[in-house]
Amino acid sequence: MANIKSQIKRNRQNEKRRLRNRAVRSEIITRTRTAEAAAQHGDGEETAEAARQAIKRIDKAATKGVLHPNAAARKKSRLMKRLARLQAE
Repeated sequence: MANIKSQIKRNRQNEKRRLRNRAVRSEIITRTRTAEAAAQHGDGEETAEAARQAIKRIDKAATKGVLHPNAAARKKSRLMKRLARLQAE
């Protein structure tokens, strides 16, 4: 444990941010899985809505600094490729 007051505060801030970032990443994974599940079941309207929600969360995470912008773009690109492949089947 740190003895310096500023470091104690910094540790508290880091822990808050870690928990918030973990929640955001978890939600992105959940939304992505939901979109893929909708695509597998073949409901086009539901798939489009689920994909829109997943992309919205990814963009928001990139804006807030949870994800690097290039990582967000990569995630969105891979998600859309998977959804297109699943809908084609």
